[in-house]
Amino acid sequence: MMFKFFFRAIALIVAVIVAVPAYALFVTWNSAHNPSSRTMADVIVIPGAAQLDGTPGDVLQARLDQAVRLFRAGVAPLIITVGSGAPGDRTTEADSGRRWLINNGVPRSAVIALPEGRDTLTQTKAYVKEMRTRSIKSVVIATDPFHCQRAMTMARDLDADPFCAPVSDGPNSLAGSTNRYLIREAGAYLAYITLGRRGIHLSDHLG
Repeated sequence: MMFKFFFRAIALIVAVIVAVPAYALFVTWNSAHNPSSRTMADVIVIPGAAQLDGTPGDVLQARLDQAVRLFRAGVAPLIITVGSGAPGDRTTEADSGRRWLINNGVPRSAVIALPEGRDTLTQTKAYVKEMRTRSIKSVVIATDPFHCQRAMTMARDLDADPFCAPVSDGPNSLAGSTNRYLIREAGAYLAYITLGRRGIHLSDHLG
């Protein structure tokens, strides 16, 4: 009797160990391949990624390109760029993005730069705080497909109403991504829902 109980307990533990990461992989993959069909929001948000002396890196550039497409399509009247800089940087991810958007035809009045955070959670807290000051709630996040699930989950946990518009080109698009990036994002999502929600903050900065 004791042996059967022990065997069942071990089997349950193994099942959980397998099922939980599998769930994280599935929802991360599913969000990437089945984005929302919603077409209107209060604001477009561009999570930060690496820039060099004010020039967006490839990952950030793809997010900026997507945001411009959304803005020109009338999805939202306002864009928020977010992200601080690395130690020694002369500008921030947010300011680099804002400058590029303005230089490419987006009105200055339609772009807000929030130079805060080098990880998704800190950046999400920054832009949701800004949204609250403006009494707006719906947000479309222009980011990498495999980043969508985690970015939306964090925004939803802060009482925003998010959906994702994944980039269609660049190194982290579906065509450019590898399984390694899927696994990385699924792991980061799992870390957030198991640890991050309990106040254990893990950095996830993407260069």
